[in-house]
Amino acid sequence: MGKIIIAGIGPGSKEDITPAVLEAVREANAIVGYKYYFQFIKLYVKPGCECIDTGMKRERERAEQAFELAEQGKTVVVISSGDAGIYGMAPLIYEMKKAHQSDVEIESLPGISAFQKAASLLGAPIGHDMCIISLSDLMTPWEVIERRIKAAAVGDFVTAVYNPKSHGRYWQLYRLQELFLKNRSADTPVGYVRQAGREEQEIKITTLEKFDPDDVDMFTVILIGNSQSYIADGKIITPRGYCLTPDPSPNGEGSNYSKGQNIMIESFRTISGELRRKDYPLDHLWALLHAIHTTADFDMERILYTDDHAVETLYNKVKDGSLKTIVTDVTMVTSGIRKGALQRLGVEVKCYLSDPRVAELTKSPLSSEGDRGRLLTRTQAGIRLAVEEHPDALFAFGNAPTALMELCDLIRKGKAHPAGIIAAPVGFVHVRESKHMVKPFRNIPKIIVEGRKGGSNLAATLCNAILTFDDAEQLKPGRDL
Repeated sequence: MGKIIIAGIGPGSKEDITPAVLEAVREANAIVGYKYYFQFIKLYVKPGCECIDTGMKRERERAEQAFELAEQGKTVVVISSGDAGIYGMAPLIYEMKKAHQSDVEIESLPGISAFQKAASLLGAPIGHDMCIISLSDLMTPWEVIERRIKAAAVGDFVTAVYNPKSHGRYWQLYRLQELFLKNRSADTPVGYVRQAGREEQEIKITTLEKFDPDDVDMFTVILIGNSQSYIADGKIITPRGYCLTPDPSPNGEGSNYSKGQNIMIESFRTISGELRRKDYPLDHLWALLHAIHTTADFDMERILYTDDHAVETLYNKVKDGSLKTIVTDVTMVTSGIRKGALQRLGVEVKCYLSDPRVAELTKSPLSSEGDRGRLLTRTQAGIRLAVEEHPDALFAFGNAPTALMELCDLIRKGKAHPAGIIAAPVGFVHVRESKHMVKPFRNIPKIIVEGRKGGSNLAATLCNAILTFDDAEQLKPGRDL
């Protein structure tokens, strides 16, 4: 009784054929395969070896011939491109052995897959969890394929796409792009390689939104990055996380990240993968990730409002030195703003709640129309003092709606012109109204937690988002922890 060796000959260049496969080809009495692939191994076939080549879609016929030859006592090599176990001949050979109850020995030799070759040409796009999907519906119903596409997109897998197109199959790749855009950011890196490893090789890198399905054919392998993938120096990189974990070397130097920062980075990645939308502008996304991380409340995706470029604008004011003071309504907000970031950027945080002048102000009735005769709250008095000394500060509210309302009144009177406002008071009385009062000030960058929700922790973390915005692009939070 002979033997069948199922061999993956790689994507199409002799350099990518493994030594084990070359040795099997040299020793074979017979070789069976799709006729196009023989050009890659003809130099290694020994004289007198029987070569049986067939056209496309003749896989079952090739397998039958392999068994007939092996049952004659021959060593038969069945060749597939790439790896024979990935959309290749290996599953069919094993199934046929079982169906025929054959005693023929089967051996499978791995090969370099087309997606691996493409990945190496694109950089390092498959550095984390990944999956492979074929868009060919000859053997698999499209409903099943679409279900797998959705699972890959929602699961944040790096995804390799085989058989993306054919003469009669033109729309499926458009549908895949549509499904991914519902679950991934529009700027997710996409790389595709045509004829990987062959003379006609073409390499292209783009984004999910800009990717044009008409630019590929049946000889193309596509790789779609995950939420952490990025493009640098013309390559796609999907980080595994080694740079974020301590170096286990004996000297114990570790990495540049603390344990707390490692946890925060991983948390942000988890949150990012679970967001309903994947195409938020970067500065809104950065504030949103901080808000959800602090509260574990994905309702923030619905209620966190930011003016266009508010976070980036306020960060740039800090960076150029025009924003030097943050004023908070209560000391709990002050406590939550990272001291390391404040020191590094030269920013001061002030809360006037404990200022001795507050007590005096709270004894004086308000004189403004509609409030005449009412007494100031301590937080209102604190904001009034703050505006006298720092009218151009960033004002952050996490507790007292009356303090936010006081600031709005002072802005309208021309006494305050804040660099920005973080409006996140929490509660049931005047909370919603105070946030509505802020929105008409269109020339002031604003971050607002709409509705009743808010809190000192939220106001503080939104301040931290501003102070660390330069870490947003690489999604590496936790600096100054």
